[in-house]
Amino acid sequence: MKLFEKIANPREIRRKLGLNQQEFWSRIGVTQSGGSRYESGRNMPKPVRELLRLVHVEQIDLSKVRREDFEIVEYLKETHPDLYKSLRKAVRARMEAQGDVVADSTEA
Repeated sequence: MKLFEKIANPREIRRKLGLNQQEFWSRIGVTQSGGSRYESGRNMPKPVRELLRLVHVEQIDLSKVRREDFEIVEYLKETHPDLYKSLRKAVRARMEAQGDVVADSTEA
């Protein structure tokens, strides 16, 4: 799934994860009633859509992510692009070996 790509069916994602609306939506700062509206077809704002993707599709624990992490990644991409690509490939292979789903992402 690409950055800001439309989430086709948040209800389906929630059900696959086995979460009720309160559990699912509160993890990204949305009320249960707000989440219910999104599940019923109301347009989801881009920030909510991106949080849903990061937390529930990519399975990223946002409490562990720091700004410095992003700065390190950007620095590595800019100064050592071959190393970045090699590390990215190794991480993807490891995730696939562990049975984790590797989301389709754009090359930055």
